[in-house]
Amino acid sequence: MPRNRSVFPPTMKTLAPLALVPLALATLALGGCASKEVRFASLALAPSQHIASHYASAVVAAVTLPSYADSQDIYEQKADGSIVALGPLWADDPSRAMTLQLSRDLSAVTGAKIAPEPWPFRAEPDARIDVRMDEMLATATGGFRIAGQYFVAPENDGGDRARSFSISVPLSDPGSAAAIAAARAAAVSRLAEQIVRKGLR
Repeated sequence: MPRNRSVFPPTMKTLAPLALVPLALATLALGGCASKEVRFASLALAPSQHIASHYASAVVAAVTLPSYADSQDIYEQKADGSIVALGPLWADDPSRAMTLQLSRDLSAVTGAKIAPEPWPFRAEPDARIDVRMDEMLATATGGFRIAGQYFVAPENDGGDRARSFSISVPLSDPGSAAAIAAARAAAVSRLAEQIVRKGLR
């Protein structure tokens, strides 16, 4: 019975394993060069004061953002007016994170039952809050700015309300993602207080 013979000549049998060495080294090199993503989250802030709301409950619609801010990139504005990604990323989708913080801050300030959409309770909310931003970024002047409009639509009691807002918070360390995250949290908290004072009373 004939013996099984390799299809490779002796020289190719020797070279075949060696040919895999560059591929293995390249794979190791790519693995070693892979960089870890750096992400930042806005920390929750304690409400500075209590403000009574006319409504016992309210639902907060998802905050809408300009296209550049509706991604996980953290943006800053340069002196020439250009808006560029800083490099680090937000820890969560900005719209979702700001909607959750706004709901939490509104509830903490008023003591009312306030939650983001979809509404989690059986009884319908007394009002709906809709925030639409056209600015949300670190500015070239060393601050963090949010601007846009918010709308309050009562279910039954009271008239509809629409207000514009423009809130700027100084950055403790311009160009720092951590400082931008802290400033965003402070700006959203200020917005919550403004909505309560001018939209929920």
